Amino acid sequence: MHKIPVTVITGFLGAGKTTLVRHLLQNNQGRRIAVLVNEFGEVGIDGEILRSCQVCDEEESSSNIVELTNGCLCCTVQEEFYPTMQELLKRREKIDCILIETSGLALPKPLIQAFRWHEIRNGATVDGVITVVDGAAIADGTLVSDLEALTAQRQADESLEHETPIEELFEDQLACADLVLLTKADLLDQATLTKVQTWLHQELPQGVKIIPIKQGVIEPNLLLGFNAAVEDNLDSRPSHHDHEAEHEHDEEINSVQLICEEEFEPKALTKKLQQLVQEQEIYRIKGFVNVANKPMRLVLQGVGNRFDSFYDRLWTQEEPRQTRLVFIGRELDQISIKQALLN
Repeated sequence: MHKIPVTVITGFLGAGKTTLVRHLLQNNQGRRIAVLVNEFGEVGIDGEILRSCQVCDEEESSSNIVELTNGCLCCTVQEEFYPTMQELLKRREKIDCILIETSGLALPKPLIQAFRWHEIRNGATVDGVITVVDGAAIADGTLVSDLEALTAQRQADESLEHETPIEELFEDQLACADLVLLTKADLLDQATLTKVQTWLHQELPQGVKIIPIKQGVIEPNLLLGFNAAVEDNLDSRPSHHDHEAEHEHDEEINSVQLICEEEFEPKALTKKLQQLVQEQEIYRIKGFVNVANKPMRLVLQGVGNRFDSFYDRLWTQEEPRQTRLVFIGRELDQISIKQALLN
């Protein structure tokens, strides 16, 4: 039987991976797509956003969209990824392709190595790796150092140790890419966009293309059908962690959650969150908000000081109208975050 092509979508926190997958589902061009979502944290947010795409019916969304929580795929392949893939492969006659959206804190290479396992190798192949990059974040210097300063440092002394674990992660995601999607390009003027693209090309393997996109909108055929068999060509995709026996995340990076019955006014909540980001090292905020006098659920996503929101669907009678937010950052304290938002 044919191997199911698997597209791995990687990228840093808040880059726009879920928005991209959501658009692919809504514009699947007749493809039967299974989606495997992985999140860092206990509250499943991305899976619910995808399930609300109004493409899959209730039965399909519970079986074709599989959500893994509590740790990224590169750390849990034996406990969760393997049995999930086994279940999907049992249904291969009903699946045209699989999308795997990794956690923003995940290294892509250990996940791809799992496709060398005999039980998976016979049924699936990694068609390509798409790395989603937040162009506005790079331009603002919130992901890496100032572009000019970073370039000047490297030119002055290439042996300088000026990388952080986050920067190494970002470089690993770039090194594994078959294609880079530069999101939020519409927020940049042409000169800044050119500057960001020039810098990215210096960081990428030769021949890897960069496509600026807005709101995850892109022709699906550009993302599928690479036929790269990435699992057979990993030596050409170097990682900072190639010689480590086992990859471990920075233990100081954690996620905390806020679940409450309170109603919020979106602008007031965003102002509080922006203030919170200034006070604590928060990389990513995402979740659902209970807005007063609104019958629909508000999806809120933030990175840095930038927050986006949209109403995705009506609240159902069976579910509680709760505000559920996940915060990902360094040494975050749940109590202080809750006090800052509810006081």
